[in-house]
Amino acid sequence: MGITKSHSHFPPLPLVRDEEVIQEQPDQAALTERYMEEAVRFIRLNQDNPFFLYLAHMYVHVPLYAPERFLEQSRNGKYGAAVEHVDFCMAVLFDELERLGLDDNTLVIFTSDNGGAPQHGASNAPLRGQKGTTWEGGMRVPCVMRWPAAIPAGAENSEPITSMDFLPTLARLAGGAVPDDRIIDGKDIQPLMLDEADAISPHDAIFYYRVDELQAVRSGNWKLHLTSGELYDLAADIGETTDLAAQNPEIVESLRQRADACRRDLGDSLTDATGENRRPCGRVENPQPLTTQDTNHPYIVAMYD
Repeated sequence: MGITKSHSHFPPLPLVRDEEVIQEQPDQAALTERYMEEAVRFIRLNQDNPFFLYLAHMYVHVPLYAPERFLEQSRNGKYGAAVEHVDFCMAVLFDELERLGLDDNTLVIFTSDNGGAPQHGASNAPLRGQKGTTWEGGMRVPCVMRWPAAIPAGAENSEPITSMDFLPTLARLAGGAVPDDRIIDGKDIQPLMLDEADAISPHDAIFYYRVDELQAVRSGNWKLHLTSGELYDLAADIGETTDLAAQNPEIVESLRQRADACRRDLGDSLTDATGENRRPCGRVENPQPLTTQDTNHPYIVAMYD
């Protein structure tokens, strides 16, 4: 259940469950709690069996809305209120898991898809850049995992992983297997998740795409921005302030070779590389609209007037 796209592109969207519109133009300030209520309903229905719940909150994406009680408490305007609203709803979910006796053996992963947008109230400090860039401020995000029965409380790890790693990791934990008829880019990160001794990232390299542009590559602590040629040691300079390319030509060349291999594999619009293993996007045959736009609705905010 949810909206099918961000309101920043297609306002105002209906609330949809499966393929059914359940409400046109829902109250935007209530979305976070409605998602939480739907998640609680799902957990209660499936409490006697293993379940997978994907809860992707709309906020803190723009346009920002939050209930008045959170706006009154916020020290960072609408953005701070939206963050606190999500935090409040996560507490409700944890309380529900505990009430049902499920919390000890339930893995909860809390993360994001990109860095924040400072113009709307976010801060990525001490990282450079923001959402929409391939600086660390646009790509590096928090990832908090809670599983009392398996993950030691307070464990920390700074090894690089990606959200693509969740698929093979969760499949293995559930006793399943990933498809073997295609390349799966994610890796099993169970040793890192469980805080095993000497566990390291399973990735030889991390590739930073902005849409279909390969803009940077990282291996170990070294990160190369491909267009500018800037090289940074993220272990010593997480803010990407000191370019070390001139002092490390061998590392630059090694990272460029990794980038070339990635272009051959996945493509890169900056160099017109198509990618040998790039699969076509899925398409819906004969799509039908689920809703119509009411231009008089108050949730069409100023950016669309």
